[in-house]
Amino acid sequence: MQSSSTLPSHRRIPTLDGARSRGIYVQFYDPDGRRYGIPTYPYHWAPKHLYTARQLRARGLRPGGQAPAAQILWRRGLRVAYLYRADLALPKRQATPAQRAAIAKALRARRTCPTCGTGKPYYIPRSLGECLDCTGR
Repeated sequence: MQSSSTLPSHRRIPTLDGARSRGIYVQFYDPDGRRYGIPTYPYHWAPKHLYTARQLRARGLRPGGQAPAAQILWRRGLRVAYLYRADLALPKRQATPAQRAAIAKALRARRTCPTCGTGKPYYIPRSLGECLDCTGR
């Protein structure tokens, strides 16, 4: 492991480093990964070059099999979000026309009432098993 003075600057967060030097304990700040095994940051403090899977997906990317580069912990360590490098991410896969047709068919079936056979603009509640018109609601 590298010492904190030789860590790459993109892994350190000066504000959080400064808090430690002033005697303020920052829970879940472990940029060198000594305590948690991989670099760990508190909620809202991840480095700008690392993204969650959801953030990658919003940019049209996916992790692509890479291992998490870091993590965010919050709620006393009960919640975790893994962070991935965007430069190693791959483009998001596109569904084939056959897959899109199968999805459309499945969603259409969820909107079709088994009792009256009509297509509804909403999904048929599974708890009722039929549309709201057939149940009398």
